[in-house]
Amino acid sequence: MHLFTNEARQRNAETRKVYAAYEIAHTAVDFVAAICFLIGSILFLWPVYEIPAVWLFIVGSVFFCLKPTLRLSREIHLWRMGRLDTLAERAGD
Repeated sequence: MHLFTNEARQRNAETRKVYAAYEIAHTAVDFVAAICFLIGSILFLWPVYEIPAVWLFIVGSVFFCLKPTLRLSREIHLWRMGRLDTLAERAGD
């Protein structure tokens, strides 16, 4: 089984549930990053808020870095689930 394939996501009800949970987490991370960048951009309009604006950009950047980490984690999780299914099938033989 390969990573990033639709078959791994649709294999059974459990893999669909795992995929959905990761998608929700990915979307939440996306929103937090976008909100940090939006608020940070607005705060840059006033020089007195420059430091909080910079920190919001840093936090937003961390959340943007989490996005590919979540996707890779999801795919590894699904891959491992497939390996367990394969091992269970072999044990049943």
